[in-house]
Amino acid sequence: MSDLEKLSINTIRVLAADMVEKAKSGHPGLPLGVAAIAHILFTKIMNYNSQDPEWLNRDRLVLSAGHGSALLYTMLHLSGYALTLEDLENFRQWGSLTPGHPEFRHTQGVETTTGPLGQGIANAVGIAIEETYLAQYFNQDQTKIIDYYTYVICGDGDLMEGLSAEAASFAGHLKLGKLICFYDDNQISIEGSTDLAFTEDVAKRFESYGWQILRVDGNDVTAIQKATLEAQKENHKPSLILAKTHIGYGSTKQDSAAAHGSPLGTENLRLLKQHFGFDPDQFFHVPDQVKTYFSEVQEQHQAQEKQWQEKLAIYTQKYAQKAQELQDALACKLPSGWDQALPVFGENDKMATRQASGQVLNALATKLPFLMGGSADLAPSNNSHLKEFTDYTSTNHKGRNFHFGVREHAMAAIINGMALNGILQPYAATFLVFSDYMKPALRLAALMNLPTIYIFTHDSIGVGEDGPTHQPIEHLAMLRAIPNFTVLRPADAKETAAAWKIAIQSKNPVALALTRQALPVLVNSQTEIDTGVSKGAYILVEPSSTPDLILIATGSEVALAVSAEKELSKKGIKVRVVSMPSQELFEQQSLEYQHQVLPPAIKRRLVIETGISQGWDRYATDQGVIIAIDHFGASAPGNRLMQEFGFTVENVVAQALKITN
Repeated sequence: MSDLEKLSINTIRVLAADMVEKAKSGHPGLPLGVAAIAHILFTKIMNYNSQDPEWLNRDRLVLSAGHGSALLYTMLHLSGYALTLEDLENFRQWGSLTPGHPEFRHTQGVETTTGPLGQGIANAVGIAIEETYLAQYFNQDQTKIIDYYTYVICGDGDLMEGLSAEAASFAGHLKLGKLICFYDDNQISIEGSTDLAFTEDVAKRFESYGWQILRVDGNDVTAIQKATLEAQKENHKPSLILAKTHIGYGSTKQDSAAAHGSPLGTENLRLLKQHFGFDPDQFFHVPDQVKTYFSEVQEQHQAQEKQWQEKLAIYTQKYAQKAQELQDALACKLPSGWDQALPVFGENDKMATRQASGQVLNALATKLPFLMGGSADLAPSNNSHLKEFTDYTSTNHKGRNFHFGVREHAMAAIINGMALNGILQPYAATFLVFSDYMKPALRLAALMNLPTIYIFTHDSIGVGEDGPTHQPIEHLAMLRAIPNFTVLRPADAKETAAAWKIAIQSKNPVALALTRQALPVLVNSQTEIDTGVSKGAYILVEPSSTPDLILIATGSEVALAVSAEKELSKKGIKVRVVSMPSQELFEQQSLEYQHQVLPPAIKRRLVIETGISQGWDRYATDQGVIIAIDHFGASAPGNRLMQEFGFTVENVVAQALKITN
């Protein structure tokens, strides 16, 4: 290691320690222990241009151990990204660009939001998958305009999480050779030594997944660089580089849990600086030699992108159509006529909304080349298979069908990674009840504003004989509780088509809750339904004069509401039926529109949904009734369960009469 490299690495350590100390909170242990790895990646290995952070062909670095964010921010500052020393000084403060954990789209150079452990590893698998698909789609002959690596820095905590096991197993199965993970093997977690809970042989585990295993001393820059280059040469296996490191390296808290998640303290920080040859009374200091060194590195990276831009210019001349397609994809521009091949559903086409979804999805796939995804081993039930396209495998990167296996959590986190670039339109499918397994990744998709799509079938007690383990009860409310997340529960095939159109154009995550049981098709026109669904709620049935009662329903219960309206009208009760496929979209409408659909003066309302009642009181009003299910289901045919739990025309009519008489 040269004196300049040593000075640079120690500058990284001291800057990160200063950040945590000034904030009086944070995690100094990882930055002190992993500084050498980060230095080598940013100065010797990765292709990137800090002056063009969105450069398509840049290498990606995912800090899965997001608690070590001070390390990433320090590297981004030194490497020329839009982070100043003042930003570092405002670490973890209100309105700063340096939050406690890295946030996608918040800080320039941050590739994905991390912190919940294991998520970053799974995101990285998705990023690596995207690279392979885009490479086969756009690269022509020997012109490689898509050719980048995905790097990960993870820790013991990441590898304890079951999510990382799911994702790593899948990555090994797919032979993602351009995925390289550095394991910060310091054998310390918050409670103490990892021997307390984690004594497995990580290398053997990952080797069994099909990964290449390499070992280095985490402070040996020559070994780190050599191992990384060796990992790059392995085309058919992802690589795990086990780096033996020392948490809190160079501090009085080295190799102890005390270094993990709290500032070193004033005196210990002074000792750290003295240990590394820095002035203990100087804070946030970058030596001139280090500034010059990183400035030269910036110039090299700018030259790398310039060469790529020259290659892209030649590519554009030779392959104009592909180049235009790439440009449109980067701009998130949908192809002309993308929605013109959708199936037309008639009144006699009674079908489950999962079945209608499959027809719509397959029609869309023929027009949208970046629409792809798969199921957690439930594709035949989810109707999520793209019939005209092949499977994505280790030998076929052109495939658009993914078999995620029974790995719901990894599936959701992986499609997050696939969506980060903004080109692919990934979807994931499973039963609604199993959204429980996916929740952390769903939340992060919403936090990152990712346009991911979730196909959740078997959306109610209508599942029937499989019983309460497979019957979602609280799940719609759980999904609706996630900020920036849109839930659509269509009432029939037409609403399903409308819901898919919304999902394709959405800039945030969308979940489609779909039935197992067949439903009648609404008589309203597709145009009327498209408009109504896009607003979250709309008037489906309207009496000739002011309504006495409003029936509000979603999904399979809309048909029930329509049937109940017919019976109530025979009794002289004037009823408006409102279909509300999406509370979120309805709340985004003007107050004028909301009052048009649900006039404040009409307080007699009856809400019907086969989920918990939580959240519906705001629409039911204090004079209304909610027919819901606030307990678990049972094992019996779906029709019998609907009858037993009050989802019948007779019960709806009876409840309506109680509030109108």
